[in-house]
Amino acid sequence: MAINLEDYVASIPDFPKEGILFRDVTPIVRDPEAFKESVRLIAEYAKKVGANVVVGPEARGFIFGCPVALELGVGFVPVRKPGKLPRETISCKYDLEYGSNEVHMVKDAIKPGDRALIVDDLLATGGTAKASATMIEELGGEVAGCAFVIELYGNGMEGRKVLDGYDVYSILSLSDQ
Repeated sequence: MAINLEDYVASIPDFPKEGILFRDVTPIVRDPEAFKESVRLIAEYAKKVGANVVVGPEARGFIFGCPVALELGVGFVPVRKPGKLPRETISCKYDLEYGSNEVHMVKDAIKPGDRALIVDDLLATGGTAKASATMIEELGGEVAGCAFVIELYGNGMEGRKVLDGYDVYSILSLSDQ
């Protein structure tokens, strides 16, 4: 029996601020079959694009990226907020749907020639994924693709446009309303 992952997405209105419809993936993670299916689909895409390392922005990129990396038998590179990585890092600032932020990656995490797959739970404005891509390329790697459980559309959710030029895969495409 096929799993409809959309059945496992909770919609929370006005979070984290009024006017935002937050799409929560924790019901997917809570259900072992739904979680396994989401990891399987992303890993299948990763094989297709020839990824040899997985990059995941905190925190939900860790949740999906780590099991994808294990499934592929490749390493995982965390992308973190300022002050969270104990070694020398590079950084990139970006905008998101309800503010701005900055992310960091350990300076030697990506090797020249690596084909990195960026994995996260959600593509909205594309800022986090674009910042991750910028750092991967700065370190000499190539972005093999970007994979998301959910891609939001509507009301300025232009993540796919921000990632123009990169291969983008999303399991689900949902309205932000």
